[in-house]
Amino acid sequence: MISIGKKEGDVSNYLSEENRKLRETLSKLKRELDLMKEPPLLVCDVLKTVDKKAIVRLPNGSHFFVNVSPLLIGKLSAGDRVLAEQKSLVLVDRMDKSKTHSVEHFLIIDKPNVDWSSIGGLRGQIREIKEVIELPLKRPDLFGKVGILPPKGILLYGPSGTGKTLLARAVAASTNSTFIEIVGSELVQKFIGEGAKLVKDIFKLAREKAPSIIFIDELDAIASERVDIGTSGEREVQRTFMQLLSEIDGFNHLDDVKIIGATNRVDILDQAIVRPGRLDRLIEIPYPEFEERNEIFKIHTKNMTLDNVDLGKLSSLSEDFSGAEIRSVCTEAGYFAMRDKRTRVKFPDFSSAIKKIKKDEGDNKYKVMFG
Repeated sequence: MISIGKKEGDVSNYLSEENRKLRETLSKLKRELDLMKEPPLLVCDVLKTVDKKAIVRLPNGSHFFVNVSPLLIGKLSAGDRVLAEQKSLVLVDRMDKSKTHSVEHFLIIDKPNVDWSSIGGLRGQIREIKEVIELPLKRPDLFGKVGILPPKGILLYGPSGTGKTLLARAVAASTNSTFIEIVGSELVQKFIGEGAKLVKDIFKLAREKAPSIIFIDELDAIASERVDIGTSGEREVQRTFMQLLSEIDGFNHLDDVKIIGATNRVDILDQAIVRPGRLDRLIEIPYPEFEERNEIFKIHTKNMTLDNVDLGKLSSLSEDFSGAEIRSVCTEAGYFAMRDKRTRVKFPDFSSAIKKIKKDEGDNKYKVMFG
C-alpha cells in the first residue's frame, strides 16, 4: 500500500509539473501572438514642438505636423527620437536622443598617427600643406599680425596611389585634428535623395569635433562640371554640390576646420569649387621621381631583413610606379622569400615582385580599356 501510494504521489507531482510548464508555454505563446498583432510604430525625429503638437521628420524625409500623446506633452524637445502610430502619426513614446549625424555610420572618423617622416619625397607639397593647413590651425595669430587670410582648404590632384590620402592624414596627425574622411562617389551612390542633407551634417559634425579636417576623396564625383541634364540623378548630384559650396562659404578662413579635396580628374572639376575663397590652393601629387622612389623603398623596407639589396637599382626598375605600388612591391618580395622558406629578402625577390606588379597593372588597364 505504501509503495502504491508513493507511486501515485510521484505521478501526481509529475503531472503537476508538466501542467505548470504547459501553462507557462501557453502564456509565452499568447504574449508572442499579441506582439505579432500589434501594428508597428514609426521611428521619427522631432524638429520642433508647438504647444501640444510637434513637427516631425519621417525616415523618408517628409515633414508632418502631428499630435502628441498627453503622456509626452511638455517632455519633448527638438532632436528627440520618438515613436509614432502609423495611421495618425500621433507621438506615443520617446526613445533615446536622436543621432543627428547619421553620416557617422559611413564616415571614417579617427585621430591618425601618420608622421611626416613616413612619407617619401613630396618635399614641396608637404611644405605647402603645412603652410595652408597646419599653420592656420596651430598659429592663427600669425595671420592676424601679418594681415592676410589663409585658404579655407586645398585640392590635392594626381594619379591614384601617389599619397594624397596619406598627406591628409599626416597633417591631421600633426595638428591633432579629428580626421573625417568621405568618398564622393559613395555619397552619391548610397544616399540618392538626401546627399545635400548629409553634406550639411558632415560639416556640422566637423564643427562639433573641431579642430578637424574634412577629407573628400574622389571629389570629382560630386564636383564635376555641371551640365544641363534633366535626370533625377544629375539633379541630385547638383543639389549635393551646391550644398557643398554653401557649406564651404559658411566657414571663416581662420576657423579650426579645414577641407582637403582629392581627385584624379582635375580636368573635369567645376571651376566653382576652386575659385578664390574655396579650395583655391591646388597641389599636384605626381608619380615619384628616382630619389623619391628611393626614399619610399627605404621607408617600406626598414623593418625587412634584406640580403644584399640595391635600393637604387630597384628605384631605377620601378619607373612610373606610385608610392602604393612600391609598397606592394615590398610586400610581394616578402612573400616570394617566404615561399622559398627564407626570412631574408633578396634582390631577385624584389625584381620578381616588380614584374608581377607591372603585369597586374597592365592587366587592369587592359580590363578598363576592353572590359
